[in-house]
Amino acid sequence: MNFSAIGQRIRELRKLMNLSQGELAKGICTQAQISKIEKGDVYPYASTLYLISERLGVDVNYFFDIGTTPRLDYVQEVLRQLTLARRNSNYKEMEQIVKTEEKNPLFQQNNKNFQVLLWHKGICQYMLHKDSKSAIDTLTKAIALTHYTDKVWSEREIEVLLSIGSVYFEEKEYKKSLKVYFEAKEYLHQLPFINDHTLLCRLYYNIARSLTRLEKYNDSIKYCREAVRWCIEKDNLYLLGELHYHIGYNYEIQGKLQKARECMQKSLIIFELQEDEKYVNFINSKIQKWQTFA
Repeated sequence: MNFSAIGQRIRELRKLMNLSQGELAKGICTQAQISKIEKGDVYPYASTLYLISERLGVDVNYFFDIGTTPRLDYVQEVLRQLTLARRNSNYKEMEQIVKTEEKNPLFQQNNKNFQVLLWHKGICQYMLHKDSKSAIDTLTKAIALTHYTDKVWSEREIEVLLSIGSVYFEEKEYKKSLKVYFEAKEYLHQLPFINDHTLLCRLYYNIARSLTRLEKYNDSIKYCREAVRWCIEKDNLYLLGELHYHIGYNYEIQGKLQKARECMQKSLIIFELQEDEKYVNFINSKIQKWQTFA
């Protein structure tokens, strides 16, 4: 077991949450004990590590994985590449990475690592091959690799669940997608701490899109505004432009063009800052068209 790697990660997470050693230790152990753990001088009891993981908002198995997985840097680099490919919608690259690593013992012998491969494999099965059945089966298997009880869902399991909802959405099965998203919302709200602040934004945005397709425009706007508030609270621009745009889109469908224009202009400012020419040109043409008919 690599004590120093575990201690280093505890230190990084503690600083990320702006906790002092004393604050992390409160009710668990002494500040001196936390200091020794972070330096790798001692290894905490399982019960202590569990309480530390709860306070830091991560699954306790996360630390066991760090302490036992060889060539961690390689695994982390593969996971980073998959994340970038997913966010850039580069599904061919994603599929190639999955095919390369599927038989790698570093992934086969670690459920959490293999879960990531199955998650991205399921995404590729749908986005590249439009095989919704295989995609949902693969994504469901990915969740089952680490999910042992309905009482607690990890952030990653919730993310995989969102991907299942996205398949239903793309298949125009909006009631099914909304059901999955509401389940994910319940699981997410049970977590004491969210590491990835974009997760709630993505969830609410997807809920809003499904509600719009079901002609529940005011409910869609409500979820978008909740997500906007979350973005502002967390100083996070991720999806902020899309959220303002979607609010405007809901108003546009209802014929409330003045409100639609106000929201579109907010989204335009954000997309201009992000230098997203595709959205900038699209929104500008929409606003100009409204002015022509005004």
